[in-house]
Amino acid sequence: MERPRNPEHGDYASTMAMQLGKKAGVAPRELASALATELSSRPGIKSVEIAGPGFLNIRLDAAAAGVLARDVVLAGQEYGHTDRLAGQKINLEFVSANPTGPVHIGGVRWAAVGDALSRLLRASGADVGTEYYFNDAGSQIDRFARSLLAAAKGEAAPEDGYGGAYIAEIAGAVKARVPAVLELPEAEAQEVFRVEGVELMFAEIRQSLDEFGVHFDTYFNEKDLHDRGELQEALDRLREQGHVFEADGATWLRTTDFGDDKDRVLRKSDGDWTYFAADCAYYLDKRKRGFEKVVIMLGADHHGYIGRMKAMAACFGDDPAVSLEILIGQLVNLVRDGEPVRMSKRAGTVVTLEDFVDALGVDATRYALARYSSDSPIDIDIDLWTRAKSDNPVYYVQYVAARSASVARQAAAVGLTRGEPGDFRPELLVHEKENDLLKAIGEYPAVVGSAAELREPHRVARYLEDLAGDYHRFFDKCRVTPMGDEEITDLHRARLWLNDATRTVIANGLGLLGVTAPERM
Repeated sequence: MERPRNPEHGDYASTMAMQLGKKAGVAPRELASALATELSSRPGIKSVEIAGPGFLNIRLDAAAAGVLARDVVLAGQEYGHTDRLAGQKINLEFVSANPTGPVHIGGVRWAAVGDALSRLLRASGADVGTEYYFNDAGSQIDRFARSLLAAAKGEAAPEDGYGGAYIAEIAGAVKARVPAVLELPEAEAQEVFRVEGVELMFAEIRQSLDEFGVHFDTYFNEKDLHDRGELQEALDRLREQGHVFEADGATWLRTTDFGDDKDRVLRKSDGDWTYFAADCAYYLDKRKRGFEKVVIMLGADHHGYIGRMKAMAACFGDDPAVSLEILIGQLVNLVRDGEPVRMSKRAGTVVTLEDFVDALGVDATRYALARYSSDSPIDIDIDLWTRAKSDNPVYYVQYVAARSASVARQAAAVGLTRGEPGDFRPELLVHEKENDLLKAIGEYPAVVGSAAELREPHRVARYLEDLAGDYHRFFDKCRVTPMGDEEITDLHRARLWLNDATRTVIANGLGLLGVTAPERM
């Protein structure tokens, strides 16, 4: 069953007869005729026409179509929720920036898209655990600590270190916590800056994400994998599977057996673990926690990780097509006056989450980043996304939320209420624009389900914009509240149900994107 693009073909269309005719041993049109006869006798179906080799074009009567308005209002926040992905236990990891600086522009995109995807998956019945992985072990943390120590001494950052005003801020905060830190031997002082600096950076990242409306179920530290011996456990498990070998004094995983372009080192000849070994241990840890599917969102520069990560899952004995899914996000640019905004006030070389929110606000930032397929590069125009005009997509959708709320307030002011659900007269909703709006509302659960299954939150945003257009056209042609001394009728009440149903869907859809549905604008 599908909604035909041409409304002249009915409310629904089906190719069922052509798909099943051969199995039923009859010609498709003959089967279509039998189905049409049966369907036409059912309550709520106005007509069924047969077209071409066996298409079924189905029209509902007004009452059957209109009752959806009442059902949506009564369902409230639950409208659009399904059990489409029930039984799936999914670990969704996103953002996962190194704790050596603020969340940058690429991480902001994943924060918006990843959080929206988690909401979609849950709305579709999946059991989802969201996770942020802190890479707080390895050489980048050493460079971070040396950079903080240099800033505290008033020296230039090391050649391979980190710059930006935030380094000086954190260094100052560490000195405030440990006033005598610079009196310690250099190695001890650097360790203090490592421990305290990473903790402060963690706290800042988490606060930024919280203020952005993104909250993770788990914040996982890479260092814990090392401290708990999980890298050795992963190595032992891979060795048991028969995919580990020794060469050139190092320990390797034979990932080429599963399509990788080269084998990967797990432990170097000097005994140090590789980042890939931590990736293996982290994947195993997630699987041990009961997650049947591990979904990881990575930036455009990580495309080469897909092959090795899929091969790694296979080396553990998993089917990577089932247990591991890697999503790659493309670059995003913040643009003002047609030119990229390149420099952050604090980070020095990149645009951060705070820069994005300062420029657009939380709602516009989240909507703008979730509105586009994550596998496409995008430019976010500050001028467009901050103006209160209909060409600004988030304003266009939020305006419907506010306008429908305003209609409800106006109705209450003149004594118009929806009345009891049993008194609703759906058969009165016969206007073309009412029908169009009802059709659009009816598509919402399918949009949510497909967006979750395909990992494409932008489908919800584009749907909301289409729904907003249908509502505006309904508003222009179908007055909800009576004019002047006009008597309140059942048609006014029916249209109020439809008005409120639209606001419900707009609010639910915006909620899935982490965007508010204002009552006033």
